[in-house]
Amino acid sequence: MSDRIIFEDVSKFYGEILGVNRVNLSIPPGITSLVGPNGSGKTTLMNLMTGLVKPSRGRIEVLGYPTDDPENLFKFVGYSTQFDAFPKGLTGFQFIYSYLCLSGMPLQDAERTAWQAIERVNMVDAASRKVAAYSKGMRQRIRLAQALAHNPKVLVLDEPLNGLDPLARSEMIALFRASATEGCYVIISSHILHEVDVISDQVILLSNGYVVAEGQIQTVRSEIQEHPTQILIRCDRPRELAAKLFESEYTIEASIHNDGRGLLLKTRDADRFYLAMNQLALNGLQIESIAPADDDVLSVYEYLIGNEEVVR
Repeated sequence: MSDRIIFEDVSKFYGEILGVNRVNLSIPPGITSLVGPNGSGKTTLMNLMTGLVKPSRGRIEVLGYPTDDPENLFKFVGYSTQFDAFPKGLTGFQFIYSYLCLSGMPLQDAERTAWQAIERVNMVDAASRKVAAYSKGMRQRIRLAQALAHNPKVLVLDEPLNGLDPLARSEMIALFRASATEGCYVIISSHILHEVDVISDQVILLSNGYVVAEGQIQTVRSEIQEHPTQILIRCDRPRELAAKLFESEYTIEASIHNDGRGLLLKTRDADRFYLAMNQLALNGLQIESIAPADDDVLSVYEYLIGNEEVVR
């Protein structure tokens, strides 16, 4: 049995409208973020891997199981969608409890399991209130509780951090990380790119229905050889340092920070650049710190698709 979520040459069209096209992926355990602006194909990819829509062509397997049997698939898959619709009149507890009962869980087990899921998302105090009275962030949490309730091996979450305040976001990220540590496959979509660096073990970057890059963000970044690496250096004599670095063929651009205590440099060969920096440090220049300035998903995505589509 496969230990991956597999897409083989998968395309999905809605009439003449492209959802995703020619997708080939092998998603491992851990937290994988689907990244892209609205309309890039994130939700379509999630609906495909959960069996809610069928591909126009290609093959999909989730841990060895085909996605054309959703009833069996949802025994080990949990899905929290973006759609903010709930049965009328239900409390938070009733929403989770009825879902578990309808899935075939015995009533006594369903009650205990529902409370466990509600506790995981810190909603116990509000569980007896009607969902219709919840804030957006609370509705987001109770949907997540439903997805988590049956302890799925695969957890698929469409924009799960929308509507949450900073504390709630931190709590949810910790919950995602705990689930991944336990061996869960956590698939998260996001168009807020700065969040992805905090959350992800790996990323899948989408644009206009195509996968434009995938892997660990550092690996994706290192593979873009033609895109200069930006490096931030803090030092006591930035002008002198800039002059010396321009003697090296590896420096292509430099600018001095407004505070006069640092440089932002661009290089096409980061490894050789760092070796040159080591030599300068040995020759007496006081260098406080050196760090990559664009080793993150935002800078990579801007480069790959252009910053007109990027949401910050």
